[in-house]
Amino acid sequence: MQPSTELSQLLLATAKALAQVARGQATNTAMQPVAAAQKAGVQALLFHALRHWGWTQACIKVLAPKPPKPAVHALLCVTLALLVFPKKGVAYDPHTLVNQAVAACRLNMKLAHAHRMVNACLRRAQREQDALLSQLAEDELARYNLPLWWLEKLRIQYPRHWQAIAQAQSQPAPMVLRVNTRMHTQQAYQELLSEQGMPSHAVGPAGLVLDTPVPVSALPGFGQGAVSVQDGAAQIAAELVWQGLRGDHHSPPKILDACAAPGGKTAHILELGDAQVLALEVDEARSQRIHDTLARLGLSAEVVVADASQAGEWATQGPWDAILLDAPCSASGIVRRHPDIVWLRRESDIEALRRVQAELLEALWPQLKVGGCLVYATCSVFREEGEQQAQSFSERHPDATRLDAPGHLLPQRAELETEHEMSHNVRMAYDGFFYANFQKR
Repeated sequence: MQPSTELSQLLLATAKALAQVARGQATNTAMQPVAAAQKAGVQALLFHALRHWGWTQACIKVLAPKPPKPAVHALLCVTLALLVFPKKGVAYDPHTLVNQAVAACRLNMKLAHAHRMVNACLRRAQREQDALLSQLAEDELARYNLPLWWLEKLRIQYPRHWQAIAQAQSQPAPMVLRVNTRMHTQQAYQELLSEQGMPSHAVGPAGLVLDTPVPVSALPGFGQGAVSVQDGAAQIAAELVWQGLRGDHHSPPKILDACAAPGGKTAHILELGDAQVLALEVDEARSQRIHDTLARLGLSAEVVVADASQAGEWATQGPWDAILLDAPCSASGIVRRHPDIVWLRRESDIEALRRVQAELLEALWPQLKVGGCLVYATCSVFREEGEQQAQSFSERHPDATRLDAPGHLLPQRAELETEHEMSHNVRMAYDGFFYANFQKR
């Protein structure tokens, strides 16, 4: 098959997936019909299109004489994103790209009627690119590729840093590893990577940021559990759990991971020390991923499918020395890795999720031993799901003392104002997260 033919098919498959996201489907669902041989290419183009979706939608309003049908609109969005914002490491000749978009129209009955309009819009975008960029520069949806309600929330909650956060959220995230310190020191594994031509930078006590992402199969010892892929912010959870376990334990501490799938934090807790861990997950299908994660790493925990907000049979094993609640949230802090989130989330979701988080905190606090700690985490930048939630919990529970914890971590560490405070690679190693650690008096 010729490369040009492959491109037209990739554009078509990506446009179909983008149209499904526009209808409210997550990318993993939208990608299911894609042929296995195309999945990697389609996902890369889809994520690129999503990161520029605000701009391309605004651009189509300028270019198209009337609103295109959904299938045509999606193809234009995918192609415009590549045409105007070339994907790093992928150089498509602009004329070839336009020709292949027109060819993609002829591959699908829903698009065949629109090939002239697609050609005209893309040719004009190619000719007038600078003028279009200038014209749309003041359009906030086009500029930041975030819904306007999302931008307004960032502007209110982070008046000094909202622009830096918004810009960081549209960038692809780096590949961050967590070294299994039962098998290698951070430095030793970094040297292994270097020997195989994979330079990296250290982040935190066990993290490494790869200069260039690679398939996990290329990582030394990945199949044997030497290393896992986990963002630097997510690696803080297990560290906080162990920091909260003060005093001597005559037997391994009992730790509850209350919303455990896919198991990365459960595994990290066990990598850091011997413990009796119960991993809860309400979704049976997702619970299998916990088993898979533990098996690859050679670790053992009890995995139970149950709702952490309901004190079922699992609660009879308590009380617990420590509880980790990585609560369901808007996921507004991890959009660099999941760019569909910004387009699928609704402003009303934040209040609904805040209530779920509060219910979980109320249900789990009685399960904690006196002297034990509860680590509350969300992968969100919104304060309703972070600091405001933590303060409300403290007000309701005078027996809760807050221990040291990072609070809100922002993508690209936007709170750092000078470049010398932290290298660029390390700054990019953190997704948006929130952490609070409560000790029961």
